[in-house]
Amino acid sequence: MSAPEPRSLSARPSSALQTRLALTIEAAAGWLPFDRFMALALYEPGLGYYSRGGRIFGELPDSGSDFVTAPELSPLFGAALARQVAQALQAAQSGDILEFGAGSGALAEQLLQALGEQVQRYRIVDLSGALRSRQAQRLARWSHKLEWLQQWPEQIDGVVLGNEVLDAMPVQLLHWDGRQWWERGVAFAPQGGAAQSDSPQGGSAQGDLPLVWADRATALRPPGAESFVPGTVTEIHPQAEAFIRGLAQRLRCGAAFFIDYGFPQAEYYHPQRVEGTLVCHRAHRVDALPLQDVGDKDITAHVNFSAIALAGQDAGLEVLGYTSQAHFLINCGLLDLLPALQTAADARLLAGSQKLLNEHEMGELFKVIGFSRGISLDALGFARGDRSHTL
Repeated sequence: MSAPEPRSLSARPSSALQTRLALTIEAAAGWLPFDRFMALALYEPGLGYYSRGGRIFGELPDSGSDFVTAPELSPLFGAALARQVAQALQAAQSGDILEFGAGSGALAEQLLQALGEQVQRYRIVDLSGALRSRQAQRLARWSHKLEWLQQWPEQIDGVVLGNEVLDAMPVQLLHWDGRQWWERGVAFAPQGGAAQSDSPQGGSAQGDLPLVWADRATALRPPGAESFVPGTVTEIHPQAEAFIRGLAQRLRCGAAFFIDYGFPQAEYYHPQRVEGTLVCHRAHRVDALPLQDVGDKDITAHVNFSAIALAGQDAGLEVLGYTSQAHFLINCGLLDLLPALQTAADARLLAGSQKLLNEHEMGELFKVIGFSRGISLDALGFARGDRSHTL
């Protein structure tokens, strides 16, 4: 692919993020791999979607939020998860929790409240300074237990948690034309050309940078030997897999649990999934146009849990189990908590809890995977309905 001619930045939108993106594309000879584009759009300090300080999490769009996560739907999510965390902390003889991507702080609040003195230290790793500030305000009463980290600790003993963390890690896009694989990246539209894409996954709106999809031949391949339909666009997840290997290097004695939407490999790369899983979230609506409104909406891809499990196993972790969110929460006693919701004020909490479990909402699409090292743990959350055999 030949690189488009660089053009003056004055012809482009004035947004600081778009200026940074334009400079980055030009410095990369006019073509940027999608994972680098996604990292800029989401995490560029002070400019990216997760770094800009906007209200991201919330149950309703009129709050200014873009999507809701399980802890915002119901505090019973954290109350149930706390039972699994308590079991793992006891097995590790530790009082430490490390949460990646703590978001609004809702899950941390629920766990700290449920676990009480069993938690001696709660550490958070979050790339967003704006979110760290919100977390500190929400969790002020536990300030003596809290610590924010800029990077991985050298050694971890205790429990590691990540709710909707893996899906937000940048992915690489691959395109199969029926004969060979191409890596899909981002480039400027040719001079005088329309800023749109022949792919259902992209295109720029008026006022955006004039961006288009551009493919380059690659040696990269999706894992496995599935048959792909010509025209398929799909994702691979090297950053999420590297994250799990990084965890394995540091987890000495404890367990880790990750909750996210995704599939085992056979479902992820099913021949009918020709458009992949990449989507955007804004104002509680979903679109497949990541080149539009860059920095103003979330970009996410489902998790290939088979690859995550394999990355952990190869790096020395034990897979504790893999199951649906519904099975995990039921195993952890969420249904036992429901009878306490008896008043009219509890109706909203009950509705939120049902969304956590319903198959057509979060109960089936979301999965939980657990890892351990250095402990003996028959994990409560995987007691029934374990699907590790499907990975």
